[in-house]
Amino acid sequence: MKFSADKASRKWPCFATGCDKRPMVTAAVLLLVLAGCAWPAHARSPALRPGFLPEPARAGAKRDAIPLPQPRPADAPNAEDRSERDKPAEVDKAAEQAAPAPSACRLALTDAIAIAPSIPSIHGPGSCGGDDLVRLEAVVLPDRKQVAVKPAAILRCPMAAALADWVRTDAAPLAERLGTALSELDNFDSFECRGRNRVSGAKMSEHGRANALDVRALKFANGQSLSLTDRGAPRPQREAVLQSVCARFTTVLGPGSDGYHEDHIHLDLAERRSGYRICQWNIYEPMPAVAPLLPAERPDEAPPRDVAAKPDGAKPAATRDEEPDAEAEPVPEPKPRPTKKRRRTGAS
Repeated sequence: MKFSADKASRKWPCFATGCDKRPMVTAAVLLLVLAGCAWPAHARSPALRPGFLPEPARAGAKRDAIPLPQPRPADAPNAEDRSERDKPAEVDKAAEQAAPAPSACRLALTDAIAIAPSIPSIHGPGSCGGDDLVRLEAVVLPDRKQVAVKPAAILRCPMAAALADWVRTDAAPLAERLGTALSELDNFDSFECRGRNRVSGAKMSEHGRANALDVRALKFANGQSLSLTDRGAPRPQREAVLQSVCARFTTVLGPGSDGYHEDHIHLDLAERRSGYRICQWNIYEPMPAVAPLLPAERPDEAPPRDVAAKPDGAKPAATRDEEPDAEAEPVPEPKPRPTKKRRRTGAS
């Protein structure tokens, strides 16, 4: 088929001024339709198209065409935090170099003797606190059984070691002699930053130095317990505990010491001049069920009472058992006094 420009004007007549541009417009529309079909469905939204601006921003799009970064969130880490976070190994090494080496007591107090993890040093006001501290949770007996310390006591390592040695060597065998086993140590008080006897302005207590423990009772596996300050508890058992603690600790305070230790026993390892030790714990007898009558009758086998010396010439007074002296002059009886008659007055 032959085609020429002259014949084309006869086939598609056009009388408008833009007739020569109509084929180009048609081709452009077809290209746009084909491009829209090839565009992904999720990207057909105007908001997702590149360079899309919302209606309010279109007015200033011409003068501010470069997109600006979003403001930094307030909780975003700064550059210093990222630098410290990126090198944790160096921080850990510095902490390890600053930590002191474990003491000889800490190396000796192993898990085979006590469950006593180390805790950081405590430095409070004055001389409160200390170093080489542990949290004594339980004492491990030679047969691997544990004697719980309730609540757990914060102590210096030497005090915790002395307490564990006392439980393993003295307290546990005492329970075995009673036909049972020691299961728990009743901790009344351990570390507390305070003065002696909680008196304001008093000298720092050994409790404030984590060098003391107050014990109320020993509890056994059969459900019974030995209250150390109970008058009704067997005296031989309390005396056995008294002898054992006074031999191990430098200070033992109980009933009869100062009035502040009537319901518990205070133990500590205070250091004094010339190794001076204090053991003040009275083992009281049980109170009588019925109070005795006062005054009590004098027993027959009691020795005679001493009588004060009498002056010379004084006659001894007659006792109830002695008979009156026959030669003694009789004492005259007193005469009755005469009564006066009162005169009556007035009308009868």
